[in-house]
Amino acid sequence: MTNTFRALLAATAFAGAFAAAPAFADEAPASDITVTGNVALVSDYRFRGLSLSNGDPAIQGGITVTHSSGLYVGTWASSITDVFGYAGNTGNTEVDLFAGYSREVTPGLTADVGLLYYAYPGGHFGKAEFFEPYASLSTTYGPAKVKVGVNYAWKQDATNNDDNIYVYSNVDVAIPSTPLTVSGHVGYTDGPLALPYFTTTYKTHGWDYSAGVSATVLGKVTVGVSYVGVEGPVINRYSDDQVVGTLSVAF
Repeated sequence: MTNTFRALLAATAFAGAFAAAPAFADEAPASDITVTGNVALVSDYRFRGLSLSNGDPAIQGGITVTHSSGLYVGTWASSITDVFGYAGNTGNTEVDLFAGYSREVTPGLTADVGLLYYAYPGGHFGKAEFFEPYASLSTTYGPAKVKVGVNYAWKQDATNNDDNIYVYSNVDVAIPSTPLTVSGHVGYTDGPLALPYFTTTYKTHGWDYSAGVSATVLGKVTVGVSYVGVEGPVINRYSDDQVVGTLSVAF
């Protein structure tokens, strides 16, 4: 579950003059607000193992505004193809709105809690949109970053008026002295958003998983490739295992 545009312009013509001149005034205090973002091109938009772009490439991007207190708000969007099971309801765009609070609760352990709203402005309002609170804990062990989390959607129209819970774990390991990071993910869905629920089996649980490698180049450009799979019936271009490529730029 996861997971922004900023332009920073600096006038450098006077940098030397200011560096050489004596300081007659205090420097401006650092801002309590941080704005971060990214834009990405993916070969297939996979959400918890399922393709929301019908196996085709998607354009994605978002922005997050964070306060030094740990509070943050943001939005993220992706192009999609009318999602299986919601025919006519989602349109061609997903827009996620979120707000939360992240803070180190003990040395080395960070907690993050918030609320997500999945919106589909090109679809039929109320049929696919839903709210999903979330919580996670993350820590670092040497070059490895480990995160465990849970997302919960209460009874809503998009969840067929039933509860849905998603638990997951992510591991990212930076390879020392290289720009490479190896990543792994496993998740479990219990509820109507599980893949089997959209098929004739109507089971309300299933696993998804992925493994991949990425490299950060030119400072803020990241390229990556992942193998993504999901438990349940195989539906071509929707739930079949897939290799997904990503090219993203951070701001």
